Order: sequence, then C-alpha cells, then structure tokens
Amino acid sequence: MPTTRAAAEEPGERSERSAVRTLLRLWPYVRPVRVRLFTAAFVAVVASCTGLVIPLVLKWMVDGPVAGRDPAGVRLGALYLLLLGVAEALLFGLRRWLVARPLAGVEAGMRADLYRHLQRLPVAFHDRWASGQLLSRGTTDLMLLRQFLAFPMTFLLVNGVTILVGVIIMLLQDWTLGLVILGPAVPVIITCAVFEKRYARAARRAQDQVGDLTTVVEESVLGIRIIKGFGRHRSQARAFRDLSRTLRGTELRKAGLLATIWGVIVTLPEAAIGAALVLGTVQVADGSLSAGTLVAFLSTALALRWPVDSIGFLLAMSQEAATATERYFEVMDARPETAAARTVPAHPEGSGLRFDDVRFRYPDAPADSPPVLDGIDLHVRPGESMALVGATGSGKTTLTALVPRLHEVTSGHITLDGEDITAMSRAELRSKVAVAFEEPTLFSATVEDNVLMGAGDTAGPADLNRALAVAQAGFAHTLPHGTDTQVGEQGLSLSGGQRQRLALARAVVGRPGFLVLDDPLSALDVHTEAAVEAALREVLADTTALIVAHRPSTVLLADRVALLSGGRITAVGTHHELLRTSAEYAHLMSGTAEAEDDR
Repeated sequence: MPTTRAAAEEPGERSERSAVRTLLRLWPYVRPVRVRLFTAAFVAVVASCTGLVIPLVLKWMVDGPVAGRDPAGVRLGALYLLLLGVAEALLFGLRRWLVARPLAGVEAGMRADLYRHLQRLPVAFHDRWASGQLLSRGTTDLMLLRQFLAFPMTFLLVNGVTILVGVIIMLLQDWTLGLVILGPAVPVIITCAVFEKRYARAARRAQDQVGDLTTVVEESVLGIRIIKGFGRHRSQARAFRDLSRTLRGTELRKAGLLATIWGVIVTLPEAAIGAALVLGTVQVADGSLSAGTLVAFLSTALALRWPVDSIGFLLAMSQEAATATERYFEVMDARPETAAARTVPAHPEGSGLRFDDVRFRYPDAPADSPPVLDGIDLHVRPGESMALVGATGSGKTTLTALVPRLHEVTSGHITLDGEDITAMSRAELRSKVAVAFEEPTLFSATVEDNVLMGAGDTAGPADLNRALAVAQAGFAHTLPHGTDTQVGEQGLSLSGGQRQRLALARAVVGRPGFLVLDDPLSALDVHTEAAVEAALREVLADTTALIVAHRPSTVLLADRVALLSGGRITAVGTHHELLRTSAEYAHLMSGTAEAEDDR
C-alpha cells in the first residue's frame, strides 16, 4: 500500500496552527459568492435580533394590557408576537436560500480544481499517497467544508452578535441580574479554549483514519479476485475491523470532548438563569422590579440559550473544517515536477530519440542513495526500433517513463528530433509520444472509448479498426455490444491478454511519431504474440520506437538492442552481435528462451 502522507504523525504540530488562518485559505473560492454570503449573514443577524424584540413586547404586555386588564391590548400584543415570529422564520428561510446554490458551486469548483491538480502531479506523488487518502479529500473533506460555509461560519457571527445584543438588553433591564447571568462567562471561555485544541487533534486523526479505511475498502474491491483466490477474506475483514475500531475510538474521543463542553456550556448558564429567577422574584416581591421587566429579562436569557448552547458544536464543526482545509491544501500545495530546459548539444544526426548523460533519482530517495539511472547515453535513430533489455530491477521501466515525462530527469536531457522534451509542453510532448505499459489500465468505458483515448478528437471508426487489427484485438467485435461494450472497472471483465491488446491498440491508434512500449506482449500466448508482432512490424516501419523486451521474439522486432545494467547502457548492437559479444545479454536471452521452451 502506498504510504499515507497525511497520517496522524504530526497532529500536535498541526493542532497548533491557527484555525482562522487555515480557513482563510478558502477565500479565493468564496470570493466570487461573497455578496450572497454576506447578505445571508446580515439577514441571519436581523432574523436573530428580531427574536430578541419578542421579550420587549412581552414586557409591554405584562406591565400594560395584562396589568390593566385590557383585552384589546392583549390581542394587539399577540398580533405583534405572531408577526415577529413569522418575520423571523421568513428571514431564516431567505438566508438558507441565499447560501444553498452558491456553496454547492464552491464545493464543485474545489473538487474540480483538486481533480485537475491530481492529473498534473507526477507519478512519484501518486506512488507516495494512498488512493483512499486522496478520495477522502475529494469527498468527505469537501462536504465538511460546504457544511461549514453554510452553517458554522455564518452562525459563529450571528450567535456572537445575538449574545452581545441580548446581554446589552438584559443589562438595560436590570444590571444586577445581568451580572448574575454573566457570571459563567469566564469558565465557559476557558473551557472553549481547551476544547478547541484537543478537538483539533482528534478531528485530524479521525479524518486521516477515514482515508486509511477508504483505502482498504478500495483495495479490497479492486483485489477481490486475489482475496477470494487465496482465501484471504478473513484477514482482510480483520484489517478492516481493526481500522474501524481505531476510527470508532477516535470518534468516541470526539464525542467525549463534545459531551464535556456541552455539559459546561449548558449547566453553568442554566444555573445562572435559575439564580437570576430567584433574585428577580425577590425584587418583584419587594416592589423594586416590575413583573414585566422580570418576564422580559428571563425571556431574553432563554432566547440566548440556543446561541450559547450551540458554541460547542459550532467550534467542533469549525475545527473539522479547518482540518479538512488543511488536508485539501496538502494536496493542492504539492507542486508538479519541473525541469528547466537545458542547452542541447549539437549532433549531426540530432533527430530521433536521444538520451544524453541522463541521470535519475526518485524525488523522495535519500540524498546519498545511488541514482536509478546514471549517465544514460542512447540514440534511437529516426524510424528505428530499439529494444531495451536488462535484468529485473535494472531500471528499464523507469527509463521509458522519462520519455513522456511521467518522471523528470534529475540531470542530462532527452531530445525528440533535436528538441529537448523539457522545452515542450506536456500536451505537445504526449501528442508525439504514445506509450503502452506491461500492466495495462482500462477505464470503466466502452472498448471504443478506451482505444480512442490514444488518438485525437478527429479519430474515427477506421482508425479504431486499424488499431484493433494491429493489436490482434478482433475479439472486441465479438463482445455483446461490439466496440460499444463496457469493459468494466479496470477492464477486469476481460482477460489479461485482451486488456494488453487493447492497451497496445490505444498506443498505436494515433499513428504516433514516437512509440514507447514496456513489454507490451507479456500476457499473450505464443500464437497471438506472433500475429501481433507481424502486424507491429508494419507500424514500427513508420515510427521511432523504444521497446522494453524480455523475450527473444520481442527483441527480434527491433533493429538494434540496448543492454541496461546497473543503471547504465553497457552495450548496443543487433541481437546477434550482442549474443556474440555480451555474456550478460547472452545469459538473459538464454534464460528467456529456456523459459519459452518450457512453456
């Protein structure tokens, strides 16, 4: 499994970062819809403050119409209360309408940006990151951010303003009762500060664990044949259960923290309201406070219960949103590998595909580790096919991945027809170079879509049929819906040889000027391989090709052979020349020949 870059190995460091500063990174996405969001916040403040007018109406009713036994005044007061309640409900409904559509757009925009960025990041990045971690960032984390923008972000402001206005109203009613209500403020603030730090660590840990769990589920689904074939369903279930239990423990830790802060936030204000009720009743009894004032005061205090009680989960949602923002930008901050264009030495025969003193070391490899490729010098002449041969682990696949810039060279340069590939845009480079890998990847699409992915938008049925013929993939026409048949996720509804032939068809369909094939015939039987090789010879006659080969039959497709050993090209020549002059090459070919004879 790829390493989980965002594992909870640094939770302490991350929790010390400012949640506000982290959330401010969302501003570029929020800015286009800021008018509606600010309008929605203003509407919510007005709606909340409208609710605080209700206690003042109650005071007028108790001290006026009720005390004076005026039925008309009571009915008028009831009408005022009804109108205030309806106005408050309509305003909150308007706020919801204002934020729903734009925030859905913000989430969709962030998800699209994440997807585009993942496509630009190098293969080395995807090798380091678990796929489940990336999936959780594009789904769960973005959902948390949308929820934060829709609710906590607004109501932290709204509830703060409501509490401030409510406290002022209570102090104006009776300052002694107001001080009683304000008594719990200090312990509540301290509790919130402690809660915020602890919950941030738990939230980060939980979201990383969700990513790990997603990875296990994805791998289990994609590898279901292996799991069933080796009877490993129990061990996979055990791994899933262990991760689930770990996540459950973290979620319970979060729930415990929420229970603690809610206990403090609910209990202390309730006790203060009770104390204010007793003191106010005494004051009403001795005539120093009117009954209407006490009703208005207590009604205001009760109206503030929701803004105060909500502090706990609003802070929790804000911390989860801050963590989600951090996780999102961990990916967005990853920069694609770049390579500055270098001065290309002049070569009389500079066309074709050339490697000049190419060195490559993986970006995350230790600085003192030897390079995978060291001083590669190789020239594939225009229209020539070069076979690349070497022992397992010699760097053949890595070398071929440098041509379409799936990896960037550490030093040296690669040229196509005399032009350094770093001077080309990736789109231009990949329009000239087609690739087929030993492990073919097909997508959940039709056969036609999978094959024509290797051609431009102008490719049609004739190009498709030609490519299928070259790859000896005529079986595609016999599928239930012909080339319109969906091949299923990863193409697992097809055999390994069928997938490999479709991948080869995808490589040749666009008639590329340069073709890079990484052992593209390894899954084929002898007879199919021979038929494919015969068709490939016609294609290779019109293109410059670099072919990773393990079998003598594949080597014989090439005009010349390069032997890769210890990260260097140690011999170049025809197949028969190298058999005579290179003991290592002769050993490699004799081993593959014996293996084929055994078959």
